[in-house]
Amino acid sequence: MHATSSSALPVGRGLVYVTFAATAWGTAGAAAALLYRDSGLGPISLTFWRTFGGLVLLLAVRAVLRRRTGAAAVPAPYEPMRRRVLRIAVTGVALAVFQAAYFAAVEATGLAVGTVVTMGAGPVLIAIGARVTMGERLGAGGVLAVGGALAGLAILVLGGAGATTVRPAGIGYALLSAAGCAVMTLATRRLGKGGGSDQYASTVSAFAVGALCLLPLAAMEGLWPQAHELGRSLWLMGYIAAVPTALAYGLYFAGLAVVRAATASVISLIEPVSAAAIAVLFLGERLTMATAIGTGVLLMAVAALAVTEARGAVVAARATAPVAS
Repeated sequence: MHATSSSALPVGRGLVYVTFAATAWGTAGAAAALLYRDSGLGPISLTFWRTFGGLVLLLAVRAVLRRRTGAAAVPAPYEPMRRRVLRIAVTGVALAVFQAAYFAAVEATGLAVGTVVTMGAGPVLIAIGARVTMGERLGAGGVLAVGGALAGLAILVLGGAGATTVRPAGIGYALLSAAGCAVMTLATRRLGKGGGSDQYASTVSAFAVGALCLLPLAAMEGLWPQAHELGRSLWLMGYIAAVPTALAYGLYFAGLAVVRAATASVISLIEPVSAAAIAVLFLGERLTMATAIGTGVLLMAVAALAVTEARGAVVAARATAPVAS
């Protein structure tokens, strides 16, 4: 069922929010790749600063908006405490896994391959998870699309096994990241149904949980950037925290209130396309023929999944529309 009545946000604006978030995310991996060269930060530490910085910025924005409007905080709609705690905990942990594993994939196998595998496998896991947990039907077209995505992933991994741009460890991290993304998206959709949650507060809470989970691991890995090129490192860390994190995730979670899970995951394909372009044009990464073919098959299969999803939404809308008398 397409959630259009449970939120005051128009569906069109929700689509714009998700699209902007995906575009911004495409630059996060590039900034991380640059940080790995000079900062000395590892994937977990970088993810902690991204999450913590995003949390601080989200809280600051909320405080400024309240001061400007002079309005008191609006009480959040009622939501059972048990469901709220579960939603926040699952989303926060999944967010931490998603981001930390993604940055580890970028470090291990490069920006282009790490992003393509993460964001290509994500919709497949989301589609399967939505079928299992929410009863969203895949249909014949969806099954074929999922199969095509798995074939593209196999070509990417096996065809690039001897290439320096494809490394098994990086692929593993990317698949773990995709699993975290799937859990985060499905939990937001399933546990946030009914309009009983404040999406902004949910985002802040998820970031707080993620930062707490990451802090001890980041401390063991090395929490502080090196003094060499410190100004450049701080600028890049600030950018990651502000644009592809605080702004992008705030918009993404708000958009998920009215956009179907599979639809949002397909819009997010903007991220691997832009990341791959940045990697080749500006970071000097090179894609082999097998890697390019696997990437193309994977993205086309996920795009086909989008078409299936869109058709399913139309059919569902027609089935639930009132009959004119």
